Amino acid sequence: MNLPAPTASPLPDRVTTDVLLVGAGIMSATLGALLRALEPDWSITLLERLSEPALESSGPWNNAGTGHSALCELNYTPLLPNGDVDISKAPVVNEQFQQSRQFWASCVDAGVLTDPSHFINPVPHVSFVRGGENVEYLRKRYDKLAANPLFSELEFIDDETEFARRLPLMAQGRDAAEDVAVSWTESGTDVDFGALTRQFVKNLAASGADIRYRHHVKNLTRESDGTWRVKVKDRDHGKTVTINAKFVFVGAGGGALTLLERSGISEIKGFAGFPVSGQFMRCLDPSVAEKHEAKVYGMAAVGAPPMSVPHLDTRVIDGERSLLFGPFAGWTPKFLKEGSFTDLPLSVRAHNLLPMAAVGVTSWGLIKYLVLELAKGRNKKIDELRVFAPEVNGDDWEIITAGQRVQVVRKKGKMGGSLEFGTTVVNSADGSIAGLLGASPGASTAVAAMIDVLQRCFADRFQGQAWRGKLAELVPSYGTSLEENPALLAEMRAWTDASLHLAR
Repeated sequence: MNLPAPTASPLPDRVTTDVLLVGAGIMSATLGALLRALEPDWSITLLERLSEPALESSGPWNNAGTGHSALCELNYTPLLPNGDVDISKAPVVNEQFQQSRQFWASCVDAGVLTDPSHFINPVPHVSFVRGGENVEYLRKRYDKLAANPLFSELEFIDDETEFARRLPLMAQGRDAAEDVAVSWTESGTDVDFGALTRQFVKNLAASGADIRYRHHVKNLTRESDGTWRVKVKDRDHGKTVTINAKFVFVGAGGGALTLLERSGISEIKGFAGFPVSGQFMRCLDPSVAEKHEAKVYGMAAVGAPPMSVPHLDTRVIDGERSLLFGPFAGWTPKFLKEGSFTDLPLSVRAHNLLPMAAVGVTSWGLIKYLVLELAKGRNKKIDELRVFAPEVNGDDWEIITAGQRVQVVRKKGKMGGSLEFGTTVVNSADGSIAGLLGASPGASTAVAAMIDVLQRCFADRFQGQAWRGKLAELVPSYGTSLEENPALLAEMRAWTDASLHLAR
């Protein structure tokens, strides 16, 4: 896709805008698309410190591209000490992804997005377990989920022949005596969030938004009238400009924490970030990729964090099919892949020092996990891949670096802190600024997250029907539970499958 080039002429020394979006990733792009639909006359400025959109966590090789809908991710359905399976989180995540699908379909129908096969493709979602106890867990999970309309298409498979037919790469060379089982659904997807972001940004530019690359936000100050004075470094022209904005959204990934701290809003007090880097193994050989068509999620090791769940994925990027396996965790103090080694130390302030210290004391399991991950060499990574696909040739696989993730540390009580693995919206009381912290499920639930931002920051516009009515057009299930309305769920699936070209 031909991207809108950064405007050659520099910004004036002072600019006024209704909406300032910081960071050209999937979150800012989604919020920009929503606001353009809701308020087409508002001026929008988008700033990105790198040379293109979606070069950080939204990039296609910086994440696994799973359309996270709790179809295959076992960490959303934990086994309880009493032997039961808790599925309470799975419908929430699934409904959030349904909102994303609906918004994308609306945008395709309206011409905002083009050729959905560039950013979304049908790929089965599969849960994979080994061993008798784990097979029994998966069966319990299936029994509970399959009774829910959101998961009615799930299949439970423990037959060796059927396993081999559906997952030939994983069956080849596997010990016939090993107990294995999978849950399978055809309704899963692979999403190239980089391509999706670029399409949104291209449309924003075409609709009159001012898109500026290589512009780095340095500081934010609230004015007496409630607007924001934002100091920006123009990296191409070597000058500093001032942007005055009525509303600011900080969608800067791992960089959001630092910018929200610099804004001085009280709501960021007590928040900190713990960075975790990662790696994947990638196979671009089409003769290998054609033997596996699924996103297969396994079980995290005992005591390992949710982000460590191993998975073997079909990817579709630029029309080419490939395979991805991982993740393998690493560690760096950077908050962004293209960040600085001073990101972590400079983020520690008086307001978050105690929460950070408390997490350091209570998170020995995570620290041990990271130390062991850092000690893994290439051969050990290949061994873990062979748990999924016993006879793969390690020479067909290369190691790539994933996007940087910054997990949320939140103040807990007077002296404590907790480490969280989800996403968190932080906004000022007056709604003039907001930002998103955290990681998974992240991009998959961008639409739900950005609607949350709108509700928090523009509450007055939700009092009447103008925004509510428009949102109901863009996301027809908005305000309605699909779990409790099977007929609407079936209608939404049929529509989004057709608009997004997901017919199987």
